[in-house]
Amino acid sequence: MTDVADRLRTSLSERYDIQHEIGRGGMATVYLAQDVRHGRPVAVKVLHPELALSLGPERFLREIQIAARLQHPHIVPLYDSGQAGDLLYYVMPYVEGESLRQRLQREGRLPLEEALEVTRAVASALDYAHRQQVVHRDIKPENVMLHDGEAMVTDFGIAKAVTAAADTLTRTGTSVGTPAYMSPEQAGGEAEIDGRSDVYSLATMLYEMLAGNVPFTGSTQAIIARLFTDPVPSLKKQRDDVSDTLEQVVTKALAKQPGDRFPTPAQFAHALGTPGVLTPVETPAASKPGKSIAVLPFMNMSADPENEYFTDGIAEEIINALTKLQDLHVAARTSAFAFKGKNQDIRKVGEQLGVTTVLEGSVRKSGDRLRVTAQLVNVADGYQLWSERYDRQLDDVFAIQDEISENIVKRLRVVLSDKEKRQIEKKPPTENVEAYEYYLRARQYFHQFRRAGIQYARRMFERAIEADPNFAKAYAGIADCCAFMYMYWDGSNANLEGADSASARALELAPELAEAHASRGFALSLRREYDQARAEFKRAIELNPKLYEAHYLYARACVQEGRREDAVRHYREAARVRPEDYQAVLLMQSPLHGLGRHDEALEALQKGLEVVEHHLELNPDDVRALCLGANALIQLDQRERALEWAQRASGLEKTDPGVLYNVACVYALGAMPDRAIECLDQAIENGFGHREWLENDTDLDSLRDDPRFKALQQRL
Repeated sequence: MTDVADRLRTSLSERYDIQHEIGRGGMATVYLAQDVRHGRPVAVKVLHPELALSLGPERFLREIQIAARLQHPHIVPLYDSGQAGDLLYYVMPYVEGESLRQRLQREGRLPLEEALEVTRAVASALDYAHRQQVVHRDIKPENVMLHDGEAMVTDFGIAKAVTAAADTLTRTGTSVGTPAYMSPEQAGGEAEIDGRSDVYSLATMLYEMLAGNVPFTGSTQAIIARLFTDPVPSLKKQRDDVSDTLEQVVTKALAKQPGDRFPTPAQFAHALGTPGVLTPVETPAASKPGKSIAVLPFMNMSADPENEYFTDGIAEEIINALTKLQDLHVAARTSAFAFKGKNQDIRKVGEQLGVTTVLEGSVRKSGDRLRVTAQLVNVADGYQLWSERYDRQLDDVFAIQDEISENIVKRLRVVLSDKEKRQIEKKPPTENVEAYEYYLRARQYFHQFRRAGIQYARRMFERAIEADPNFAKAYAGIADCCAFMYMYWDGSNANLEGADSASARALELAPELAEAHASRGFALSLRREYDQARAEFKRAIELNPKLYEAHYLYARACVQEGRREDAVRHYREAARVRPEDYQAVLLMQSPLHGLGRHDEALEALQKGLEVVEHHLELNPDDVRALCLGANALIQLDQRERALEWAQRASGLEKTDPGVLYNVACVYALGAMPDRAIECLDQAIENGFGHREWLENDTDLDSLRDDPRFKALQQRL
């Protein structure tokens, strides 16, 4: 046994029985040991003496304590750390199995899907760590363990500790990271690197799993030089089963500039999980994420059938709370509520929605008493994972919703960041139950997305504010009602002013409410105050990265401003946040065509059509889905089917200006200018007032030289 091992054994004999060396890396030597107190095998990692000297014990112990808080299914946890004489050490579980490096040494490269699965697991761990402000800095196959079919990342502790001492290490000639996996900014010695550096390293590791070698090889100096100068060698030339799309994803993640990569590991992983980087969308039934749930509309058990708005509202509020959690995929309200009133087997529901668990329940409301039952069901076998009954006062409704959400998190073992914990535990949107009931009634009609429904929803939001003048979400609801009325049905100044004043008031009352910032951005974009609108959308996304409306409305604002590249990017983000929604991916094709990226637009149309077809199976009378689907079909040369869908939409909403506008786009794309002009004329006559869309919508390009089209523009 070495001198270091002897000293370690002597110093730690009461706590750890040091057995033998099992590994050695650039930063530490690893020993297998037995935890004397707990009777379990552990890995004791001892920093190399020169590294320990550079760090110093105080800094090492302080920084590694921060990393010790990381708890994630794909992170090997930190058990212990300390100082043994002049040695610094840390203790982790002994993970049986092999490292990814050992696997690659034995097999050269991995099967395609297995390589992607390892990458997704590591990305999940990194995304979680980054949200805790911890960057790994040394992602490589040696630091990924393969245990029982799962990939687990090691050495977060040392990476965080070494990061804190980066300046000292640079002066002493000790590098942080491994050259072949370093990002260009890390190799260049930049002091401030962020999670995008880990994205680069992870992409390098994926490249190696697929190709059998890293992108850049040679001496340390040669590798670093090539990082800054050479393009990434083609993966497709090294492996036949690598698609064009997968190569695009990996190349983007290996971009020289951090700003050109995926902003987060989660976005990188999502692109890998989707056949199409430019259309990051999956048909819901195509795959089941590891932690996923659909919240079905709760059954109304009250004597009064009018209480259905209340039962729907409780389910929607639970959906909204769970959607904020990064590690949980939640089926959108539109998809889950398609099963309302249908007595279907839960397992079939889960399969159709592409989720592993389903929450169902019932509500009985009588006077000021409330009985809520809820059960969480495992789709695989139909068995209950959890159930509960709540007999409470009506004003306990907020606590009931919180408790249901918290129990779901516990049962599914969802790892929460501190921010997510605060979001789940935050105070209710109003203390006034009467105001909340009006709010829920408004939401029920808002989701119908018809002129009469939006108008009624606005009145209900106004009643909510009468009951509670400080109800910020109700003001945001009024703003959205006015904004959508202005966009689709009534382009009057009154609606524009209503959106402006209500969104400003919502933000004044709740400056940390993501929905308020999204509503404000929407209102400002309609006023063509684009700089301020962008700032509001960005803030909404910072507060809640999974708020679909913020991404989607941001993209639409970019289209109206003529910022096509930005529009594509934000449509992608909207589709990533809500994969089962057809709107973002189908609308993306227009700015892509405008940029001349016709192949990508075609890919978006094909993927979007898959999504909209699945949506229409559940919601056959969704007029907007029929319109946008018809638009995709006409561009995919399915003319007969496109016209059938357009006519179905027109039959359901004969005078709706939004429907008329979208049907006009179908006719314009189908070389039917007379019918297109006729529909646009009726749309404007019935209240459509969005001139920017006529100016920037590529679907209408075939009409631009038509004097009748120019005359229509002048009317707006």
